[in-house]
Parts: sequence; structure tokens; C-alpha cells
Amino acid sequence: MRVASFLLSLVGAATAVAADSHVARTTPAVAAGCSALQKPLGNAVFLPKTKVYKYEAQNFWSNTEIMSPGCVFRPKSSAELAQGLKTLIDADAEFAVRGGGHMGIRGSNNIDGGVLVVMSNLTTLQLSHDKSILSVGPAYRWIDVYNYLADYNLTVAGGRLGPVGVPGLLLAGGINFYGNQVGFACTTVINYEVVLANGSLIQVNQTSYPDLFWALKGGSSNFGLVTRFDMETIPSRKVWAGSYTVAAKYIDQFLAAIATYSANISDVKSHIVPALVPGDGTGDATLASAILFYDSDNSTFPEIFKPFTDIPAEASTLAFKTVAEFAAENGEVVTDGINDVFVAGTVKGTTYDELYQGISIINSTFFSQLPKLYAQIPSANISIIELDWQPIGADWIKASEVRGGNALGLDASQVYLCYAEVVEWIGSAYDDIVASWVEETTYLINNATEKAGLYDAFNYMGDSAGFQSMFPGYGEANHLKLQKVAKKYDPTGVFQTLMPGGFKVY
Repeated sequence: MRVASFLLSLVGAATAVAADSHVARTTPAVAAGCSALQKPLGNAVFLPKTKVYKYEAQNFWSNTEIMSPGCVFRPKSSAELAQGLKTLIDADAEFAVRGGGHMGIRGSNNIDGGVLVVMSNLTTLQLSHDKSILSVGPAYRWIDVYNYLADYNLTVAGGRLGPVGVPGLLLAGGINFYGNQVGFACTTVINYEVVLANGSLIQVNQTSYPDLFWALKGGSSNFGLVTRFDMETIPSRKVWAGSYTVAAKYIDQFLAAIATYSANISDVKSHIVPALVPGDGTGDATLASAILFYDSDNSTFPEIFKPFTDIPAEASTLAFKTVAEFAAENGEVVTDGINDVFVAGTVKGTTYDELYQGISIINSTFFSQLPKLYAQIPSANISIIELDWQPIGADWIKASEVRGGNALGLDASQVYLCYAEVVEWIGSAYDDIVASWVEETTYLINNATEKAGLYDAFNYMGDSAGFQSMFPGYGEANHLKLQKVAKKYDPTGVFQTLMPGGFKVY
């Protein structure tokens, strides 16, 4: 992920370090799942010595996700997945499910000893007759989707880095380039094909299972396994987009530009992801760069970007390009075989002054903590450190509400300025050091923003760390509703217990 990789996501926050991300069983039946699957579905079950196992067990975004499953189950269809899930449940066997394998939390989509279910063969990718709806399976990364749609001058509200997986982003809510126009990506989904805990395969939409339809929009994998997403398409020939990088001496002006844009997001065609990057081991920011995205194939340097583009550029990739080309450009900075962690946080306000104060508190706290990290890890073993930002304002939230809303619980009267702390490192010997540092830093940031009256408990799931609390930040009413829906469609708690990874509503 170099400088531009920060657009990886956005955020939310958790006071101190509440952990609700993993619910482990005390007596897991691990080997039983592989044995149970062998008889009815042997052609889709792969043991450790096979080529498929060796590939699938390593096919993750981050080294932190690599574990040792007892076997890999790679169903060839939704029906086969449903049969396999029922078999695992009957055997009381633990399993994990991997779509894109993007979440950098150990155990979130992998497992030691149990069954790793991979969605690699669920490869639906098809436009409706009028090309208004794209049906996409959970096998894909967003670059595959964008490349397919580019031939039709279309796109969808999906991930901003090409290598990000489809299912994880959509089930987390979905930060996307078109947020100010269409809201969270999940609200552009009009239908889900879902395998329930009882093994049934159902179509979920506004009229069929409407409570589950709502819960899937930000509620993650607590209710069933999604085998197809039907999404609204967006006409798009080209967009004006790229990264705009400025020197360290303009950091203060850059931070002010973030607050200026966030306080008045007056042009819905716009989208930004600013980031600060340290580089000399002192804890000072040495580079500031913003992803600027404008949904137009004939306009450049729109007025809303002037707070950024009035700052002299060290480098710029701004140009007309397709969404597929832009996602590929951003994806080039992804480093394979790395260890990484993302930590989410959010401040909220309604004025420039409030938002600038929140930015300043987070920025100063984060960078003042960096010398502690540099003192414990050799600079050669630190791949990247970033502090990324994402404003979510009234247009974004109202666009989500118009499409039926979601479970995230954001209020259109507020501006949410989400951020992500990003650390990537080389060598598992430093895992515990990084984990301790990000927890301490997040605790300090949250306490400081709460003291200033700017803290918000919302966490954007796609950027959250395993130690963070998730669903309480959606609001008490939404959290309770999610629990009720989970209990209704998964009464025995399969997705809370037999599938221990991921953020749980209980």
C-alpha cells in the first residue's frame, strides 16, 4: 500500500478497547467437519497435501490471516454450499468462510483445525437485460467487477482498491467513490441470495424477508452466507481522479482542507480520501496525499477540491480514467505477503471548527505515539504507517435512507469524520508489539476526542481491528434489532458459535 493505499477504507471508533469480534467455542469439533464433508461432497473437499488446499489456505490479503485449517471446502454452487453447511452443522463442526480474504484480523475468515469454506467457485457475474442490475458472486475482487462493467460504460458502488473482495465490503456497509450520490454500497443491493443455517437457499429483498434484507446491510455474516448480490449499476464512461500529494511543510493547510471539505460537502460528484504518512522515524508527518475522485468525464479541478489543489503539488496522478483503471492504479500499491492492522475511529460535528479540532486531536495524538513504535521495530521492518480520513455527511446518509436505509445508524444532521490507523510490518516477531501499540494509541485518541465532546462510537467494520467494539456503535435500537433478526433466522446460533470469526451481534 504505499501513499495512495490509504483509500483502503474508513472508519468508526470504540471507547478504549472493547472486544466483541470473536466468540470462541470451548470444545470445538474441528476434525469432525472435514470427515463429515468427505462422503457427500468429497470432490469439493481438499486436504493439506493437495494443490487446492495449499493455494486457498494462503490466498489472503495479509499474513496475519494465514492459519492452518483442517481442510478446504470449495463448493461449486450455492446448492452445494447449502448442503455442506447443513453437513457441518449436523456434525457440530467449526468452520470459517472466506470471500475476498480482506479483513486483516486473525481468525476473521480463517481457522485452525476446522473447515475453511472458500467462495472461489461462486462466480456469477451477469448484467440484467436492461443492464440496470449486476448479479455478482462472492468469488470476486472489485477489479474483476469493474473490468467486466467497463465494456458497457458502467460501474457499481464498490471497493476503491481493486484487490478488495466483494462480499466483505458489501456486508460491512461499503465505503465507495459514489457515497455522496448513492450512499453506502450495501444500499445499492436490491437482492441477496442467502444460505440460512437450516440449509435453505432463499432470495432476500425489500418484499421477501425485509427484516433480513435490512440486517444484511451492515450486519455482516451473522445471519447466513450470501451467495449472490444483485446491485444497481451506475453509468460511467470515465471519471476524473487520482492522488494529489503535497510536501510536509503544507501539513497544516492540508488538515484545514480536510475540515473545509467535510464541513460543506456541496458537490455530490466528489469523493476524497486524505492521508498523512510519516517517513523518517521521528514521528513527524513527511507527506500528505489525497485521493480525489470526481464523477465526470469532462470536468477537471472542480471548485470543491480547491482547498487541496490550491496547495502546490509534489506529485499528482489526476486524469480522466475509468473506474477500473483507477481501482487498478490504487491496487498497485498493495504489498503482498505483509502483516497489517487497521484500526477505526470517528469524530463528528457540524462546523468547520469542530471538525478541525477533531482532526487536530487525532493527528497530534497519533504522531506523538509513533516514536514508541519506532523504538521497538527496526525501520526496515516497517512497510507503511498511515493515518487516513473519510468524511460522511448529510448527502451520503440521505442517499442511503432513500434506498431503504441500513443498519449502521448514522444521523444526517451530523458530519462523521472517520479515520483509520494503518500499520504494515514485516515479520511475525513484531505482531504483539504492533497490537499493543495500536490499542494504546486508539485508547488515547478516543479518550481525547471524548473529552472534547467530538467522539462517536460508530466503527466502520471494514477498517476495524479485532479488539474494537462494533455493533454498539450502530445505536442501541439497531443493535437490538440485529440480535432479534439473527435469533429469528439462526435460532441455534450457528453463525455466532460454529463460525467463530468475524464481528458478532451478540
